[in-house]
Amino acid sequence: MQNPTLDQAIQFAIEHKSPWSRDCTSPNWGVHHPDPVPYNRLRGPVHDRGPESGTILLNGKTLTSWGEPKRADLTFSVAKTYLALLAGVAFDRGLIKDVNAPVGNTLKGIGFDSGNNALITWEHMLQQTGEWEGTLFGLPDQVDRYRAVTFAAAPDGKKGDARPLQPAGTYWEYNDVRINQLSLALLHLFQRPLPEVFREAIMQPVGASDTWNWVGYDDAWVEIAGKRVQSVPGGTHWGGGMSISSEDQALVGQLLLDNGMAKGKRVLSAEWIKRMRTPCAIAPFYGYLVWLNDQRKVFPSLPESSYFAVGAGSSFTWIEPELNMVVIIRWLNSAHADAVFGKIYEAVKGR
Repeated sequence: MQNPTLDQAIQFAIEHKSPWSRDCTSPNWGVHHPDPVPYNRLRGPVHDRGPESGTILLNGKTLTSWGEPKRADLTFSVAKTYLALLAGVAFDRGLIKDVNAPVGNTLKGIGFDSGNNALITWEHMLQQTGEWEGTLFGLPDQVDRYRAVTFAAAPDGKKGDARPLQPAGTYWEYNDVRINQLSLALLHLFQRPLPEVFREAIMQPVGASDTWNWVGYDDAWVEIAGKRVQSVPGGTHWGGGMSISSEDQALVGQLLLDNGMAKGKRVLSAEWIKRMRTPCAIAPFYGYLVWLNDQRKVFPSLPESSYFAVGAGSSFTWIEPELNMVVIIRWLNSAHADAVFGKIYEAVKGR
């Protein structure tokens, strides 16, 4: 059944494409360029981006796709949400017994042993309120202090300046170094490479392809269980990260929409999905590494029930429970995201 209104919405998305070049060596590709010297460089592999693409699932079935939906493309901070899924696997397996317990209670010697760092809980790390301080793989957390992001209030300082740190749980800040510290903690918790765990625990159960790839920085290697293992980042701020097709992203989105079920089997607990969608007390637009639409402040054209995995460039996974819909949009100009989402929502709602 054709839907001209939906076709127009998708065309609008294509016409309002990301300003980023498709050439990854271009100065307008990536988010590392504004970082203070010497941190304004890539530290892991990247590749050229594909065309504007997307996939929409409605009631668990493909409603439409466009561009190159099978092409694995870098998703930047969508990988943060995938770390939250891995934390859910750890929670369901009993590796994380209490999200409000300090990380350092379980993991010693990896940066959670003293001062404020010793007070940081798993929930703090998942909500980006921990204020972890340190240097990881040559990157100090300070490089990402006063970080400005599209869907949150602007900071009152210059990126990379020494913003005074606050007690754990009292200040929200988007910070990739701290997210990578969470990834390292999960690696030590599982004692296995996170891409292996993600493949077995998430991607294979949802029926994803094998075209995705999650890699780390060139120097992000640690010893785990007597083996040299690469720690993967929760994004592509300094390279590396997750490359995945919009079709596979849609399957992960469907897992979230179905409260942790895939193909009739339980993959993640419904309790964990609920926790991911619970607003952070001091940043109600954010859950466990997902963006929420609290009071429709992030995307006014959409219901409060909508939530998102968001990556620079921009890459969106939009979960819409009211319509039982998952929308993946790759390489959209984020300034037009609300307009695009609103057009898609109205087109599907009125079909």
